[in-house]
Amino acid sequence: MESLSYYAFLTGFVLCCIAAATYAAVAFGSWTAYRQAQTNAGTLSVAVSITLPGGADRLARLLLYATVALLTVSVGARAAAVERPPLGNLWEYTVALGWGMVLFTAIFQAAFKDRAIPLVTLPGAAAMMAVALAFFPSEVRPLVPALQSNRILGLHVTTMMLAYSALSVSFAASALQLVQGGGQRRFERLPDADALSDVAYWSVLVGFPLLTLGIALGAYWANSAWGRYWGWDPKETSALLTWFVYAAYLHARGLRGWEGKRAAWLLIAGYAAVLFTYFAVNFLVSGLHSYAGV
Repeated sequence: MESLSYYAFLTGFVLCCIAAATYAAVAFGSWTAYRQAQTNAGTLSVAVSITLPGGADRLARLLLYATVALLTVSVGARAAAVERPPLGNLWEYTVALGWGMVLFTAIFQAAFKDRAIPLVTLPGAAAMMAVALAFFPSEVRPLVPALQSNRILGLHVTTMMLAYSALSVSFAASALQLVQGGGQRRFERLPDADALSDVAYWSVLVGFPLLTLGIALGAYWANSAWGRYWGWDPKETSALLTWFVYAAYLHARGLRGWEGKRAAWLLIAGYAAVLFTYFAVNFLVSGLHSYAGV
């Protein structure tokens, strides 16, 4: 099962890259090529418009769904191989995070009929998987005692992974909203800024409760493992600051009507905090959350 997980992951990674390129081609699917033409006046360069065939959009969706399926097989096979949730080290967690990003991309794309979100989330998921391949060993290793046979911890880590995955959609929608130029529509093949703002809002409505639950479960488990609910460990502090950023967004959106560039920048700051919590705290700062190693 370990080999099945690894090769399903590799295939899913390749498909994710192809799907990302296909979505980009669909979104910006016409371009100008120059060909040489022989005329009475000599050889001239003639501009020719090239457009993708109509089935390219459907192909992009099929590639996305195939990526979800393969990464689901990879995560499921890894769980069967290790006989626990496959989130016990940085290889497993990073692969699962890439899977979650692709999964929520497919969900929100289907819900909002939005082919723009994969332009950002799929390269992000591919980057996550590339990090796993480049830096983390994939071999199954025994867990340290603190991580063994603890369902609350498994729920905590799973919930945080799903929260970060859902919030990646809000980052993608906000980045594209800024690209579109606020209330303008610079790219006709992309949704307008208001539609992207709605996608960002709904993804936060999914991700923020998961983030809240994940932090609460972590505090509950910390009390049983370390004898206190909260110790201002670097990762605890960073996760709490991330929570405050998204709470501020929901407050500003709900009570003050923030929907434009200010809200988009706030969500981008929120996901920067997510990435800081995941990468900087894991690699640059020592603390109690270093238990998993790599």
